[in-house]
Order: sequence, then structure tokens, then C-alpha cells
Amino acid sequence: MAQSAAPATGAPAGTPISAKALAPWAVFVGILALVLLYFVGAEQGATALISGEGVHEWVHDGRHLLGFPCH
Repeated sequence: MAQSAAPATGAPAGTPISAKALAPWAVFVGILALVLLYFVGAEQGATALISGEGVHEWVHDGRHLLGFPCH
């Protein structure tokens, strides 16, 4: 009665994640963080990728929260 009908799959509990398996996720999160930092910190003025004030207005409070001057 102690047997399970479902086979055990995956790594046993407590097994560390290898750096090889973690690297693609770390790169993805790093790129995502840089894109977010660009839009919050620099998306206005001469370096703007998107014209208008839309992005500036969406990230305005976040810009102040992180200490970026914008006006």
C-alpha cells in the first residue's frame, strides 16, 4: 500500500541547480532589467526610441522613485 502509482521524475529534493541550466535565465533577466532601466531612466529627449510623451508619462513616478531627474 505504500507504493505510488506515479513514477518519480525530476531531480531529488535538495539538488542544486547547475550554472549551465541557470545561465540562459540569468541572461534573459539581465537583458529585461537593462531594457526596463532604459525606459525608466533615458526614454526621453534626444535618445528617445519612441516619439511623444507617452512612455515618459507611464514611467514618470517610477523615474522619481528611482532618483532619475526628469524636469
